[in-house]
Amino acid sequence: EESSHPISLFQFHEDGFLVLERFFSAEECDSMRNQIQGIIAEMEVPPHCRTEFSTKEEEQLQAQGSSDYFLTSGDKIRFFFEKGVLDERGNFLIPKEKSISKIGHALHAYDPVFKQITHSSKVQELGRKLGLERPVVVQSMYIFKQPGIGGEVTPHQDATFLHTEPLGRILGFWIALEDATQENGCLWFIPGSHTSGITRRMVRAASGASTCVEFVGSEPAYADSQFVPLPISKGGLILIHGEVVHKSELNSSESSRHAFTFHVMEAKDTSWSKENWLQPTPELPFPPLYT
Repeated sequence: EESSHPISLFQFHEDGFLVLERFFSAEECDSMRNQIQGIIAEMEVPPHCRTEFSTKEEEQLQAQGSSDYFLTSGDKIRFFFEKGVLDERGNFLIPKEKSISKIGHALHAYDPVFKQITHSSKVQELGRKLGLERPVVVQSMYIFKQPGIGGEVTPHQDATFLHTEPLGRILGFWIALEDATQENGCLWFIPGSHTSGITRRMVRAASGASTCVEFVGSEPAYADSQFVPLPISKGGLILIHGEVVHKSELNSSESSRHAFTFHVMEAKDTSWSKENWLQPTPELPFPPLYT
């Protein structure tokens, strides 16, 4: 079935992204959704861990940076929440399953369903078509984009958070587990924006600083007119070059926009920045994509 996905490498190199409709089956999508429901049902959230997830810089620094919870989530399955879902005492104002922004960052390593999807023969085959020689999986996330409150994700490049020397070694795999539309917050890209490097990096702050991470450089102002929307149906996969500029809008619709996403690094002749928030650990070195 792999060969049913002819891919245009030319298009990918030209745009910095590639849409592959119906890459995964409806059953595969539903298995991921069902699995995440079970994970949420068992979720125990210690109040000090109720880190609200935000993509606005100051809030990112305040919410993620002051918290070990985010920084040590690379080899765990942890929960991050939307803004405004907790009161001052940290109690949920809406049902907890409706309040989650994302779950990360090691589903691919510790959960059997997500591990199977990440290392599926289809994905491995795609990696080979893309010419990846020694790809390793660095992180994964389940993103909810909850109805009415799923926050916007401001324009960014994934390499801002996952820096490598040289650049051009990070690739995102973004899987729509439900139809992603302009109404419920699909991804938007600036075609060709992956060719001019990165302008901003999130790095671990010096020990003793008030936050655990800080930003170096700044994100330029992008014109809305530069972005093209990429609506995609359930089961579709979007390949995302590590330096392409992309964003998503607030979900103001009645329907969620669940996605499972993971990032792969070509480890051959590549060094992973020691300043990245995410670091491999002795318990979880970055696993090879090819099994």
